Amino acid sequence: MKETLSGFYFRTSCGQADIVLQATPMGKDLAISIFGGQCPHIGAVALAQPRPSLRDPDCVSATASVITLSGHKEDMLARNVANRVAATASCVVSVSCGIHYEAATPEQICEIEIFVETLTVQLLQALQRQRAADLK
Repeated sequence: MKETLSGFYFRTSCGQADIVLQATPMGKDLAISIFGGQCPHIGAVALAQPRPSLRDPDCVSATASVITLSGHKEDMLARNVANRVAATASCVVSVSCGIHYEAATPEQICEIEIFVETLTVQLLQALQRQRAADLK
């Protein structure tokens, strides 16, 4: 993890190419980019906002809208990351996602999902540390 004045940067190796998660604060909100593989691009964009949980109004959940380019499959990755970060950090979150591996197998797709989950956890931990430091 690299924390910069403009946000957070995480990178992990996945097969023959890296996957990157970059998060940039925009006021109290976050703009997240997840990209990598053999041909980084934008395949889907999700925008999530926190809200009271429908099951328990004392808990925070999130709702997301997603735009996906035809033929791309990053929509669920973008939605899941946006919802999780928005609910945990209680802020509006945008996630643009584009990870391309030519002829990826189901096993490789599962591996990519695990790597994105790991990067998301690293971001949430960094945000928690930053929030704790800001309270001091």
